[in-house]
Amino acid sequence: MALKYLLALLLPGLLVLLFTRVSYNRVVGLVLTVGLIAASVYKGYTDTLGLIVADALSLTAGFWYAQKMRPSSRKSV
Repeated sequence: MALKYLLALLLPGLLVLLFTRVSYNRVVGLVLTVGLIAASVYKGYTDTLGLIVADALSLTAGFWYAQKMRPSSRKSV
């Protein structure tokens, strides 16, 4: 059970980062990851409120970090 919580804290954020890097759009990465989580909830793999909260926390952290990874628009002289 502890492994489920650990994975719920790590994987959604990493998936947001992966999909953001592949699609070059952080919103697309977020939407794809939310879709995968919604499918897992529908199939019954995410069965407690604690896991859903851990997923949401990880999604938020991944989305924030994807925002921070964007290159700055400053031009070098």
